[in-house]
Amino acid sequence: MLKTIKENVTEEIVEKKSKFIADLIYVQSVEEAEGHINRIKKKYFDAKHHCFAYSIMTNEGIVNRASDDGEPSGTAGMPMLNIVNKNELINVLVVVTRYFGGILLGTGGLVRAYSESTIKAINNAKLVIEQRGYEIEIQINYNDFEKLNYYCKKNNISIISSEYGEKIICNLELSNEEKEKLLNNIKELNFKIEKYKIIKERNIRKKLEN
Repeated sequence: MLKTIKENVTEEIVEKKSKFIADLIYVQSVEEAEGHINRIKKKYFDAKHHCFAYSIMTNEGIVNRASDDGEPSGTAGMPMLNIVNKNELINVLVVVTRYFGGILLGTGGLVRAYSESTIKAINNAKLVIEQRGYEIEIQINYNDFEKLNYYCKKNNISIISSEYGEKIICNLELSNEEKEKLLNNIKELNFKIEKYKIIKERNIRKKLEN
């Protein structure tokens, strides 16, 4: 089971006057990850190092990449990536920005600081399941909206947007199994779907069940 994060997280620690800022970010492509890395470098332009690691699912498989960004080899990027992989996370980027405090930490101290920053960000993130699925659009009457809400909550389906006009138009995130169950049993539902269309196939995130 592949997991990812629901929302981006920023955490920081201080180690011997050096400040380490960890940005844990949800991404769906290498290009998106590289864009966030460049954005963070510009945001913290006066920092000494911007070390990063990411693990991303692509059509060719999982892409793992790590960078020490000028720190001694093996003291930052790879320890961060190992933590991401140990936690079985996918489609995440972690960038740890270091503001040097004037005291050398040594290789062991650097590994510990970059690792602790990454762990703190992951521990404070809400985790969800990452899987292939669909975004679909459905149209319903107002008096069926609460019934739709109940159905989606019961079946762990996310309503990602709702547009209120003459009818209510909702966009849902569903796995293939959930899509088939919903669309093949329209007549048996206790609410009426007036119209529906499949918007696109894409990665979706599902809440972890307790």
